[in-house]
Amino acid sequence: MLISKRMEPVLFRSFKAGVLLAAIILLGACSPKLDWRTVQSPQERYTALFPGKPDKLERRIPYQDQELQQTLEAVKIDNDIYSVSSIQVPATQAAATEKIITQLKNNLLERAKASGGQVVEEVATYQTSSRQKLAATDYFLILKLNAKEQQQMRVRWIIRQASNGDAWIYQVSVLHANANTDDVKTFLSKEEYVNFFNEFHPE
Repeated sequence: MLISKRMEPVLFRSFKAGVLLAAIILLGACSPKLDWRTVQSPQERYTALFPGKPDKLERRIPYQDQELQQTLEAVKIDNDIYSVSSIQVPATQAAATEKIITQLKNNLLERAKASGGQVVEEVATYQTSSRQKLAATDYFLILKLNAKEQQQMRVRWIIRQASNGDAWIYQVSVLHANANTDDVKTFLSKEEYVNFFNEFHPE
């Protein structure tokens, strides 16, 4: 099934609003120092290594004649927000998975470009919980807030198919506030960021 044009704006405005709301909540939280721990999320079918105890937000997103389940686990460490977003697409809608992830990706990349920022791509790999290595793409973004302020973001999207036919869309990302360099790729390739991406293992 394809996403109707009538439902697309509602769906993706909802995604954006949820991510911004989560960021606002987390930005107001205290900022512990790096305290790495493995977080298992069996319901969302992944294991991740977070640099602190993440908060977990769940919500239902309107989609055609039903709703999709979205879960966000995230932690704020000083100027950084480490997050994993999971969207479960039921088997009856799985044919639309590629279109959903394309819309999510384009929404964010176009936002960076429209702000006067930049987007850099890099070929990457990720490892599943069964230690299978698969190809991925990392995107390094600069988002201009105004003439003096900008944010940097590293993000990776992954699609995994479950045995029951459901599809899972994962967005693994780090958002860095108060960035003072335009070399986004070098900055977000520091060890703490690489660890977070390398230790995300979906089923």
